[in-house]
Amino acid sequence: MEQALGANAAVDLVYRSDWGRIVATLIRLVGDFDVAEEAAQEAFATAVDQWPVSGVPDVPRAWIIQTARHKAIDRIRRRARFDEKLDAYASELTPIVEEPDYDPDQIPDDRLRLIFTCCHPSLSLEAQVALTLRTLGGLETDEIARAFLVPVATMAQRLVRAKGKIRDAGIPYSVPDTKDMPGRLDAVLTVIYLVFTEGYAATRGDALVRTDLCAEAIRLARLVRTLMSPGPPSEATALLALMLLHDSRREARLDTAGDLVLLEDQDRARWNHPQIGEALPLVEEALRGGPGPFAVQAAIAALHCQATRAEDTDWAQIVRLYDLLERLQPSPIVSLNRAAAVAMVQGPGAALALVDALASGGELDRYHLLHAARADLLRRLGSAAEAAKSYARALALVTNDAERRFLERRLHEVTSGG
Repeated sequence: MEQALGANAAVDLVYRSDWGRIVATLIRLVGDFDVAEEAAQEAFATAVDQWPVSGVPDVPRAWIIQTARHKAIDRIRRRARFDEKLDAYASELTPIVEEPDYDPDQIPDDRLRLIFTCCHPSLSLEAQVALTLRTLGGLETDEIARAFLVPVATMAQRLVRAKGKIRDAGIPYSVPDTKDMPGRLDAVLTVIYLVFTEGYAATRGDALVRTDLCAEAIRLARLVRTLMSPGPPSEATALLALMLLHDSRREARLDTAGDLVLLEDQDRARWNHPQIGEALPLVEEALRGGPGPFAVQAAIAALHCQATRAEDTDWAQIVRLYDLLERLQPSPIVSLNRAAAVAMVQGPGAALALVDALASGGELDRYHLLHAARADLLRRLGSAAEAAKSYARALALVTNDAERRFLERRLHEVTSGG
């Protein structure tokens, strides 16, 4: 029993840490997303069956890659249209080199190199980001759909179309030279931030935070800045600062029972102040390069982190920054966050009008935080019955257990008069 539990934990660990590297290696060799993903899935399924009996291999990732390699070759053999290419693919797939040497002009990090490779300019920006999140970030289709505010079925169709374009157009999977990096930077930064966002507020499960994703996103952002030195783009600097500031509050976001603690109620002594100290100069550096979207978001996060007490927060300045962000990067999510800031300056009534206008647009109807925000504003206005309806709607949409427990407590408060 103990060996089986250890084996299952090892499979889970390899899946979380190396799924992207395994799949991307196969994609580069066979040129087909579906073959690569299916072969990798079969290899993990085989590990689930064999490792509890035979034991965990000395190098689990190499075992998965080797097994997936054979699965991919088998699939190619079964496809008549790959017959002529079989010998070439089989020879390319062996041997597996654990730590290959890279040309100094290439990106020296495996995961980041593969992200740049997947963010091919022949695809639309949205397709680049979605494919990278799915294939290299290991995010599920529903997690990606949440990031793009579209139904899961819609995102699944987009992923299928993007894979088909890569296959049919013969788009090459080549490592870009560092000189080609700027043209792919926007997509890469977006991918990194969405990986962080999923880690900061996980789509599903009991845990609100996935520390592994947050740490990996921050590591990649640091590497992007290093690779593009001297003078890294201001938005790359801003993204690193933004994630450091958000992540600095991680330990205070949950209480001892694992329940969500709102920003205004957090114990600020538990914030990571050395990390904040590292981030603040980066915010200033990014803003000197021009107020890009990440720079403005980082400036907003900095104002929160600089406030000793919640009541010291400069909400008026935050509203002005959201005004600028709406012009730079208009989106319903930005407008919803701006409404929350307006509530702190002009009161919940003014903010409710903004939220209701967003709700009437329909884009955020399936976004649980819209209904949670509306419920909170109604609660603060004393409209308990209407607040309860919005809390119920948010509960019907939320998929994370920590957020669900918070919303259930709020619903109980407004229905019980607490």
